[in-house]
Amino acid sequence: MDGGVLSRIESPADMKGLSADNRVTLSEELRREIIEVVSHNGGHLAPSLGAVDLTVAIHTVFDSPKDRIVWDVGHQAYAHKLLTGRREFFKTLRLDGGCSGFLSRAESEHDAFGAGHAGTAISAALGMAAARDHAGGNWRVVAVVGDGALNCGVALEGLNNVADISSDMTIILNDNKMSISPNVGGMARYLNRIISAKPYNRFKSTLRRLVRSIPKVGYNLTRRIARLEEAVKSVLVPGVIFEELGMRYVGPVDGHDMEEMIRVFEAAKEYTQRPTLIHVVTEKGRGYEPAEKAPEKFHGLSTFDPDTGEITGKKGGATFSEAFGGVMESLAVEREDVVAITAAMRSGTGLKAFAERFPERFHDVGIAEEHAVVMAAGMAVDGIRPIVAIYASFLQRALDYVFHDVCLQNLPVVICCDRAGVVDDGPTHHGIHDLAFLMNLPNLSIICPRDAVSLEAALRMALNRGTPVVVRYPRGDASDIPRRRGRRKSSWGAAEILRDGSDLAIWAAGRECATALEVADILSRKGVSAMVVDPRFLKPLDKKLLERHTDKMPIVTIEDCHSRGGLGGIVDSALAAMKHRGVKHFGWGDNILPHGTISGIKIENGMLPDDIASKLMKWDALKKSKGTR
Repeated sequence: MDGGVLSRIESPADMKGLSADNRVTLSEELRREIIEVVSHNGGHLAPSLGAVDLTVAIHTVFDSPKDRIVWDVGHQAYAHKLLTGRREFFKTLRLDGGCSGFLSRAESEHDAFGAGHAGTAISAALGMAAARDHAGGNWRVVAVVGDGALNCGVALEGLNNVADISSDMTIILNDNKMSISPNVGGMARYLNRIISAKPYNRFKSTLRRLVRSIPKVGYNLTRRIARLEEAVKSVLVPGVIFEELGMRYVGPVDGHDMEEMIRVFEAAKEYTQRPTLIHVVTEKGRGYEPAEKAPEKFHGLSTFDPDTGEITGKKGGATFSEAFGGVMESLAVEREDVVAITAAMRSGTGLKAFAERFPERFHDVGIAEEHAVVMAAGMAVDGIRPIVAIYASFLQRALDYVFHDVCLQNLPVVICCDRAGVVDDGPTHHGIHDLAFLMNLPNLSIICPRDAVSLEAALRMALNRGTPVVVRYPRGDASDIPRRRGRRKSSWGAAEILRDGSDLAIWAAGRECATALEVADILSRKGVSAMVVDPRFLKPLDKKLLERHTDKMPIVTIEDCHSRGGLGGIVDSALAAMKHRGVKHFGWGDNILPHGTISGIKIENGMLPDDIASKLMKWDALKKSKGTR
């Protein structure tokens, strides 16, 4: 990209003198750079492509980092990263030690607020506006919110509170729903120009003062004019609900007409009488035909061929999400009472085919995990068997509702906790905190299937149980991990021995059974006989089998979770009243895990089979155990 407009942009200040033609060229170069990097590294493509023109307009008008630009989530902020001094660093997107795929205050002063989960921008920006007002500052505060995030409970709570806290704040609603397109055109631009222009606002204020100065009738006449203005707005302006919440609504504005956006943003920058909401309409995937045609497919993806759009990053067999979707279809055929619920993750959770086949039994509630859980509880009260599919990191947002509305009432809601474990998106998305939240909830059972076969068994057992159950599994490969003895267990709460051994017992949760079997193979070559156990259930844990093992050998746990809050903590609690030969845990600690490749994170934290085996060979408890035989 050397020699282009982008190569001259080291900070947003460098954009202030660009011509309209240069801004168009800059947007084209930004899109090419984003496509090139994401095709090699993976990432969130379609949302960021759609927000390129909007980002150029924002940084042309506002003065980051003095002005606070608060981006919701970060899916739409790749162009923002490229324009704020991270052009070379951006090439390391999502790599170990490289550029984060989300907003990070530690990465740049231009990232005013860290963002990985949707819906927080309005509340965060409002807090900044309140702090500025308290300090007597004069900088602008802008929240950029996607239309999908606007239905989050926290976003609606923020909207409800904006006008009561600060009059000087701008909310940019980045709406990429295609159904809005007809509202964009000459008449909309004309009305926006009138409403947003500074002369219009000055004229309205002057007219109000003049009318009020008329003896006796001035006040009543002003009220009648205001009522007439609101009546006209309710007919002509689709954002009357924002006006009723105390904000000034401007829109819809074409989110790919940079000069129009610049005019609107300039006017909003000068207007401080009320908070302003600017409704901008963009096209997800703009400028890259494969993403325009399939924006859901290109929302978040692995590597792909930029020339054809063909996904190249997927390896191996069916994923847990795909296996889950297949089981759900089978269950729906067998049982009329089965209903699926998800929170804006139809494809991500594997439910796309289910939704198409059973549309009346599928509910996507949008980015509203709390609502999804309580709605499921309501269904369960009246005999429906809801299965709620939510990513592990997003389930954290619904914790209180899992406790208060499902567990306290002991309702038969099945929660499928997808994307459990570390992921390449980083600390906001690592699914390693959920078990610490869930383990102590009353009436709740937790199953961790190791493969597609055990996933199906877990779902069937959960449906037949009649109490709250969490089924927890990771993102990736769900291929079969067979036992090396006997048949699979099917009884509730029973663990499975996958491999016999006499020197130590490795208890491994879920997919980490594969890691445990590799560790056992390595140890076998070193003369150590390791038993491998799949507990299957973390709650209830098979304490009888655990107690038998503690009488004979040391215990090792392996899990893709925080050890204190997951299997390691459960085993420690169970062993507290037992005499045992030693216990050692392999999982994640209390430190914040960075973004990066999953293999890179495991290497850095000594979680690969060779690392684990090497540490076990040096373990005194194992040496002592072998020495007594």
